[in-house]
Amino acid sequence: MKLLTRLPLLAMLAIFTFSCSTDSLDDNANAYNQKLVVPKAKPIETQILELINNHRLSLGLNPLGHMDIIKSQAYSHTEYMVVNNEVNHDNFFERSNYLKANAGAKFVSENVAYGYTQAESVVNAWLKSDSHRENIEGDFTNFDVSAEQNAEGDWYYTNIFIKK
Repeated sequence: MKLLTRLPLLAMLAIFTFSCSTDSLDDNANAYNQKLVVPKAKPIETQILELINNHRLSLGLNPLGHMDIIKSQAYSHTEYMVVNNEVNHDNFFERSNYLKANAGAKFVSENVAYGYTQAESVVNAWLKSDSHRENIEGDFTNFDVSAEQNAEGDWYYTNIFIKK
């Protein structure tokens, strides 16, 4: 009986431990307007994008192109996670709808992460997770990433993929 009462708790824990999201769940959220903030790419962000494209190329997949509008949405969400001190996919559908309305995206997906200190470690963690790897290896055309640190120096990441 104890197992049955703990099973839902374990299921919720598993869901929140693996953080990726796709817009196939719900496209009915209202689009939102947001001031476009596109910070200069940090070395860790450039390394993440290169590692992902190198992985895709090793599988015979197309490399993904960068877009400032995707970077702006990734940056906005990463800043949100830093402020809230929590890794999450809050407001994903607003980001998705924004990119559909303003970047010509037909499909949007994202990976988020927390705590990794090197590009290789965050990309390797995503590749070890089936759902994150599906995003990295998915049928997308463009992507970008944001990596920001909180006051304690902990890293937060948002990696958004789109198909045009």
